[in-house]
Amino acid sequence: MTSDLQRIQSLPTWLVGRVAARGRDMVADAIAAEGLKLMHHAVLAATAEYGPVTQADLARRLAVDPKDMVGILNHLQEEGLVLRAPHPSDRRKNAVTATPEGTAVLARCGALAEAANSELLAPLTPDEQKQLMALLTRLHEAAPAPA
Repeated sequence: MTSDLQRIQSLPTWLVGRVAARGRDMVADAIAAEGLKLMHHAVLAATAEYGPVTQADLARRLAVDPKDMVGILNHLQEEGLVLRAPHPSDRRKNAVTATPEGTAVLARCGALAEAANSELLAPLTPDEQKQLMALLTRLHEAAPAPA
């Protein structure tokens, strides 16, 4: 006879959530070596990809409260990883760009995140890893867009 707890723990949503939480913790621990938290890493990556970009645009793209974005950018700027300057097309707004040091930290964090993900997937064979990624991608792409 299966208990209620066993039933819950056998649900795909429970299993995926637990594995995701473990993976997130592993990546967070890895990039902490660079003095960043997960959201700092995401903001730095978005800045490098879209910069120069306004703070408001970063907040929208990453679904971060604008007040929280200010704190994240303050930290990144204090560490010398981003630079805020008046936006070229609208001097009332700040444009955020990644500094050379920010780009270097981003590369190191990327390598650390890759290593953490490799460790997470280590119990699987290379073929199983590819299959898992294909299945997760399919589930992700089938999900409705967030509102």
